[in-house]
Amino acid sequence: MTDKLDVKKDLDAYRAQRGRFRVLDMPDLRYLMIDGHGDPNTSPAFTQAVEALYPVAYTLKFASRRELGRDYVVPPLEGLWWADDMAAFTGARDKSRWDWTMLLLVPDGIGGELVDAAIAQVGTKKERPARLDDVRFETLSEGRCVQTLHVGSFDDEAPVLAQMHDEFIPGNGLRMAGKHHEVYLSDFRRVPPEKQRTILRQPVAPVDGDAARHA
Repeated sequence: MTDKLDVKKDLDAYRAQRGRFRVLDMPDLRYLMIDGHGDPNTSPAFTQAVEALYPVAYTLKFASRRELGRDYVVPPLEGLWWADDMAAFTGARDKSRWDWTMLLLVPDGIGGELVDAAIAQVGTKKERPARLDDVRFETLSEGRCVQTLHVGSFDDEAPVLAQMHDEFIPGNGLRMAGKHHEVYLSDFRRVPPEKQRTILRQPVAPVDGDAARHA
């Protein structure tokens, strides 16, 4: 048995500092994913999504330890968030208009067959998750990103996002190029809002003029 992997401690992509915007190149990572729409605080689909992801993730962890000799800490919940008008996300915070994909990272070395077996095993349980059939296993390719650490309530993210989107990104010759990504380092079911730690990540690309100058 190898040392237990903990992505929050062992992977560079899960490191961020409060008050500092960092540019990094994300490797392709594979996740359990499930999609939804609407306010995460009131939408049954959101609760059902989380209730479907975690049983699969834990079943997969135990299968990896048993069959591959590789143990790990189940990674933190993550989410991709977007809206037709991103002002509904960054400024107005109109959660009823949000689309989302909830994610749980699958460590390297675990293949699709083991994931399929874990989903099938969860499906045999008496309390079968309502959205189990919506869980999928896919690769997320984000490339270059900007990220920072936010400490506090989710509803207090707007000023940090405004600084990231309106100041740091354009000020460094970049533009937003993908979906807003959050990594929930704290368990929001147990940690008070003012102490919650969340990585805020935004995929970016060079602005056209900057790309042309460096071609």
